[in-house]
Amino acid sequence: MSRPVIGVIGNTYSVENRFSVQMAGENNLQAVADVADALPLIFAGDPQMTDISDLLDVVDGILLTGARANVHPSRFGAEPDPRHEPYDEGRDSIALPLIEACVERAVPLFGICRGFQEMNVAGGGSLHPEIRELPGRINHRMPRLETGEIHPDPTVVFADRHNVRLIPDGVFARILGSDLVRVNSLHGQGVLELGDKIIAEGVAEDGTIEAIRFKDADGFALGVQWHAEYDPQKNPVNRSLFQAFGEAVKAYKRSR
Repeated sequence: MSRPVIGVIGNTYSVENRFSVQMAGENNLQAVADVADALPLIFAGDPQMTDISDLLDVVDGILLTGARANVHPSRFGAEPDPRHEPYDEGRDSIALPLIEACVERAVPLFGICRGFQEMNVAGGGSLHPEIRELPGRINHRMPRLETGEIHPDPTVVFADRHNVRLIPDGVFARILGSDLVRVNSLHGQGVLELGDKIIAEGVAEDGTIEAIRFKDADGFALGVQWHAEYDPQKNPVNRSLFQAFGEAVKAYKRSR
């Protein structure tokens, strides 16, 4: 039997400030292929090119990846600010209704970083553009040198940096076999108000929400704020998440 297909959302990007492309990080594709045991299929994060109904007729699951761009504030009733650019409104226009469609049709859905934030917005919640500015929060952004440049060593950038406490006997705790996990941290934007359709299952030491699920979803509909795609081949937490996603995708394919 052929492997299931997981749609991986693309991000608008400009090459050499001249060529517009739809881009997806290879770590996401490799995680789908190696750990979820599925075929990754990039689709355009642009409503002019991607029809959601047609897409869901083709794929057996959806991966909403992290991205440089923030979710546009107008999507949750806030004002845009040049300090928090770039935005990718094309991706917003696909991702938010796509999340609703996946939940309605029980299509397995896994959101990572920006994808996690999109899930909260689709579930009725809001975001803060710089979570570190809230009282009591730590800096969740990626490590930088004293010069302000991003640290050149990816093992430093993606190193586990803080703990996440999980709801006992929740979906995440059952998948991961623990109520406490340690994760990486590479985000500025984060959950401000939790959506009424969303349940928070994991919270960092400073109160930042890090793991969520859709309350009424019949299928797999989970999101994590950390970058689970970086090292699931060897990291037991991230491997367990992608394996669970892969199993859900296989089950969905069998049910079709």
